[in-house]
Amino acid sequence: MLRTVLAAVLAAVVSVSASAQEFQFEAPPLFDNCGDSSLARAKTEGVTLGFSPSPPYSSLDPATKKAGGLDIELVEAALKWAGVTTFKYEVMPFGQLIPALLAKRIDVVSANIHVTPDRLKAVSFSGPAWWYGPAIVVAKGNPAGITSFEGLKGKKVGAIAGSAADEYLRKIGVAVTAFQTDAEEFAAISTARVDAILDDDVKIIEFMKANGSTPIEIVANVAIPDELIFKYGYGYARYALRKDDCSLRVAFTQGLAEVRGNGQATAILKTYGLTNRNLFFFPL
Repeated sequence: MLRTVLAAVLAAVVSVSASAQEFQFEAPPLFDNCGDSSLARAKTEGVTLGFSPSPPYSSLDPATKKAGGLDIELVEAALKWAGVTTFKYEVMPFGQLIPALLAKRIDVVSANIHVTPDRLKAVSFSGPAWWYGPAIVVAKGNPAGITSFEGLKGKKVGAIAGSAADEYLRKIGVAVTAFQTDAEEFAAISTARVDAILDDDVKIIEFMKANGSTPIEIVANVAIPDELIFKYGYGYARYALRKDDCSLRVAFTQGLAEVRGNGQATAILKTYGLTNRNLFFFPL
């Protein structure tokens, strides 16, 4: 009898696990009374996602014109939960994404974008999607002797134009060399045209894995200023939408929560070498 009961329990557990792997949802979308038409329009007409190619976050296959990457997969999964099924893509430099959003060339900035004081004046943000943090990169051996954010002052420091890193560095008095693309930024630190760069730890680790012979390194054990995380938003990846598109933003935000809740976000993170550690805030 006991053996029969245990077998039944095991079968039930296996059944639940199998169902979870199909990424089913407990909650349906319920946003009909939000008051604006942005979600309804997105469900009938689709949305245009804007991004700047930046593996592993986002990329565009030149042959198929299909976008991919960690952020693209998360954004599409969340919007599909909300009933949006048609996606178009616009590729542009990072600094042009918010102007394109406001001009209605795109509907969602699907490059992960940090909440900053200046951006809050112009756009609204989704809820949190996943967590990562900033890292300082220097030439091998750290010839400039940089060991802290304060140590960046007086040095040549690179950042992506318009990024949270760019904005924060300027705020603390660092003279920033701004780059339009990741390739330009990494080339600059690799050839000692700048003393350091400040960028996303995940992006940097991905680059270093793919370019093992490049003479650069991450400065270890750097204390991250609280202001950089909690005022300049350098932590949770989020996505930007127009302030007027309230119902789309609310649906999208719940969609992000649902794909975190049903395991799909974990599966996507795993695809790109990350873990559940990247779902939640953790000290860097």
